[in-house]
Amino acid sequence: MDRVNEAMTIVELLDERRRLLELTYRMLGSTGAAESVIDETYRRWYELPGPARARIEAPGSWLAEVADGICRARLAGTGPGEGAAAPSEKTLGKEVGVVMRRALRSFSPAERAAYLLNEVFGAAPDAATGTAMQPRRTVPAGPASGNPSGRRSPPSPADRHDEVAHTLLRACLRGDEVLLVSVLTPDCTAVFDGGGKVRALVTPVHGARLVARTLMTLLPRCPRTRLQTRAINGRTGLVVFSDRQVAAVISLDVAGRRIQQLYVILNPDKLRSWREPDGEATR
Repeated sequence: MDRVNEAMTIVELLDERRRLLELTYRMLGSTGAAESVIDETYRRWYELPGPARARIEAPGSWLAEVADGICRARLAGTGPGEGAAAPSEKTLGKEVGVVMRRALRSFSPAERAAYLLNEVFGAAPDAATGTAMQPRRTVPAGPASGNPSGRRSPPSPADRHDEVAHTLLRACLRGDEVLLVSVLTPDCTAVFDGGGKVRALVTPVHGARLVARTLMTLLPRCPRTRLQTRAINGRTGLVVFSDRQVAAVISLDVAGRRIQQLYVILNPDKLRSWREPDGEATR
């Protein structure tokens, strides 16, 4: 694991990209051109061998210098973008929002339909069902006419998934590493998708304790960060907000009553269609 990325929080990841956007926008005067420079900057970062990246003591400064150099090279042929105003909050806000992409072979028919509507037609993730994306809730079963004994039916896989997701939420909100480890399988794996556009981990993390520590690092207890459960492609997962913007989406593969695999989406391009929900769960 890259020691630099291991120490980064979600706030640091977003602040770094935002600073680069402000720098490149002021130099070029175009959001599209600025984003292109940022993409090239991160591409050069990831082209470095792992040991070379680890030796860079101030990655943020290194990225800013590279971005500055790319901008100056482009301006040499097009002229400077002097006097360009800084991008508005609305423009910067477009950097974040959220679409979770999962392997199609793992989708149910309804999930696949929602995925295709979103990816191909730009529809909201729950457009296939016509419902607003709200946290799944597990309602305890009670006595019914068809169940005179009043005994509760065994929990369904969906109920167990919801229960596990809410336990994960509680563990993250409390910063409770012990509880977090307890809800992960011993061989749990976490995959981080930054799309080469933020300094996310580039290799999967394996093992319950290491996955828990990585999540605790990424999602520290911080006034600028909050979490809530949301329906993600038909299953309950976690959405991470930073400064009122969607910063990450975490989907879960559950085996029994524990998480077998987590998919953490940090790629800004995959976070564009998600917006601030009406209801909030503050931490």
